Amino acid sequence: MHRRLALLAVGLALGLLSIAAIAAAADTPPEIPLTLDKNQFQPSEVKVKANTPFVLVVTNKGAKAAEFESKDLRVEKVVPAGKTVNVRIRALKPGTYAFFDDFNKQATGRIVAE
Repeated sequence: MHRRLALLAVGLALGLLSIAAIAAAADTPPEIPLTLDKNQFQPSEVKVKANTPFVLVVTNKGAKAAEFESKDLRVEKVVPAGKTVNVRIRALKPGTYAFFDDFNKQATGRIVAE
């Protein structure tokens, strides 16, 4: 009898842990790669799902620091030369949101939330 209860308790605990792991994975926002190289963002247009937060994974392949900035998104983040940073973006309403490298204004791009 005690053995059955112990097995039932272990099974229940494992089930709850599995549900918690699935819920945690569902909360992980998608990551979208964005590269800054030769004063250009690649890709220059990023399409995302509207009303869903996401993370831009910005890699600066240049020899100088860059700054990912968007007045539309109210975000700015310095990206050191040769480094990668994550930029968390809130859920966006459908629309187009411009971004640029504040240290080099010719590097521009946009996010399209659909």
